[in-house]
Amino acid sequence: MEEPKNHDLEALIGAKKLDIWNSLKERIDQMYDMDRLWNKGFGDWAYEYKYRRGGKTLCTFYAKPDTANLLIILGKAEREKFEAERDIFTQPTLALYDATKSLHDGKWLWIPIDEKLSFDDISRMLRIKRKPNRK
Repeated sequence: MEEPKNHDLEALIGAKKLDIWNSLKERIDQMYDMDRLWNKGFGDWAYEYKYRRGGKTLCTFYAKPDTANLLIILGKAEREKFEAERDIFTQPTLALYDATKSLHDGKWLWIPIDEKLSFDDISRMLRIKRKPNRK
């Protein structure tokens, strides 16, 4: 799928969410050299933007009207690391983590992209999933 234009994403999710989306992408791009894939989202999601390498997904952005989320899936070993480092995460992140059900393949953390988003918490969770490969 062709990458949507910034103005199309802005019309879909709003300028404020798009600014946060782009800032978060910049941070991830600074940490990781990965394949970046645009797809049509599933269900009512209009777009999916995935960071992958070696067949494994690091995280995925999703967009639909007035909504943008970042999905990070923490498997069993990753949940154990998160639990061991709980004290370094902010309260909103801990509340989301604790409220998310554990499934057979991990915790699917649907993180709203909004002004409450902690970039530091996202960076910490991504480091738990995969060591950054950029300096």
